[in-house]
Amino acid sequence: MAEEVEPGIFRIELPLPGNPLRSINSYVITGEDQNLIIDTGMNRPECVEVLDRELSSLDLDLSRTDVFVTHLHADHLGLAPHISRGRTKVHMGPDDIDNINATGYWSRMLNFALKNGFPSVDPQEAIRKHPGYRYGPLGPMNLVPAKDGDIFRVGDRRLRVVHTPGHTRGHNCLYEEKENILLSGDHILGDITPNISCWTGEEDPLSDYLSSLKLVKGMEIDTVLPGHRSVVRDPRKRIDELVEHHKERAREVLDIIGGDAMNTFSIASRMTWDLTYKNFDEFPVMQKWFALGEAIAHIRYLETGGRVVREMTGDRIIYRAASSP
Repeated sequence: MAEEVEPGIFRIELPLPGNPLRSINSYVITGEDQNLIIDTGMNRPECVEVLDRELSSLDLDLSRTDVFVTHLHADHLGLAPHISRGRTKVHMGPDDIDNINATGYWSRMLNFALKNGFPSVDPQEAIRKHPGYRYGPLGPMNLVPAKDGDIFRVGDRRLRVVHTPGHTRGHNCLYEEKENILLSGDHILGDITPNISCWTGEEDPLSDYLSSLKLVKGMEIDTVLPGHRSVVRDPRKRIDELVEHHKERAREVLDIIGGDAMNTFSIASRMTWDLTYKNFDEFPVMQKWFALGEAIAHIRYLETGGRVVREMTGDRIIYRAASSP
């Protein structure tokens, strides 16, 4: 049932069966002339059923309801076409729109994963199994770039776009300036840590993420409405915890490398993961994929900081500590 977490702001919890995230929070902000839905759930029947039922219970007129998507991942974007029907606007960060429109996006990710030691797989089968591909948006969308500083007015609420790259390059939050509320997408989560992944050899998303956390920490925020799990009532404390978590992960990666030269998949297999499996070998393929992406992000952070160096051995990327001979 839709929960009114703040006056005029309703949270709909959409199920993600078989996914460690368990569910996603979709938010609805109502106004007399215009409504706004923030994030939509995956394009799968379980999400459609709950979303349609709860939107109907709110008596929402979808013909005057826009969608704001914090970032391009399928659990946030998947049902945007279902809601907007190609008639209303779907607002999202321009960098993430560029990724959606880019050709060869999935193939480039897979090729980079293979260079980093991911086991050889049937490329098309691997892409088809990825939840971002399986449950992504289908149908027309009127995508409109939402840029840093843009303002949305819904009822008596004034919501400002805050660009927070890290979880994705185009990730955006919405800041409600009157009551100091941040709708944070996957930038700040209270019960779990956002996955920061890297799938190129040029970007450094973890550095971007830490900078975005610093930016948000400097804002007057009392309440964070996150994309998953519980409302965050002490955002500054949580930001400090997230920063320390990622710095500790980076230290762990350095300890794992030691004096060796290692590919990223081997490093990921030795990292600590909060999953209910006996060891890394038991991880499902997609969990190994996500672990690899997070390991690459932490290695790129260390590489940018001059603490590890990258080398090529044949068609594989390996890393060693910068002080190693």
